Amino acid sequence: HFLTNEDQDQLLQSVHAHLSAKGVFIFDTRFPSKEELLQPETEEYWRSFTDHLGRKVDVSTIAVYQAVTQIQSYVTIRRFQESDGSILKTESKISLRYVYPAEMDRLLASHGFSVVHRYQDWRKTALTQDATNMVYVCRKR
Repeated sequence: HFLTNEDQDQLLQSVHAHLSAKGVFIFDTRFPSKEELLQPETEEYWRSFTDHLGRKVDVSTIAVYQAVTQIQSYVTIRRFQESDGSILKTESKISLRYVYPAEMDRLLASHGFSVVHRYQDWRKTALTQDATNMVYVCRKR
């Protein structure tokens, strides 16, 4: 998830080095949507489902956004209801570095890429402020 500028630089330098002349690099990343960035820092119910063992699973999240680093840390909590009625709880953590479109354009250009297209999904929908993802089609210069 390339949380630092150095991580981002190393990734793009490596991709550039491995592409042939005028090679194409396509990727997607999260769009920094206000709905995600402004989530409360308390546990919030997300959804429920039945797992492959037939257990009901309730999923909730806690999100904390650090504006200075542009990193959002998530804790995903899963509560599994066992057949005896007891509840098993697991937690997983992930951190995401958000990059805004203008920043991404500059970052790609500074590493030798031209942005050919920017979409909000893999169906080639134009990028809007309501997007949840950004799909970039870039060409090595």
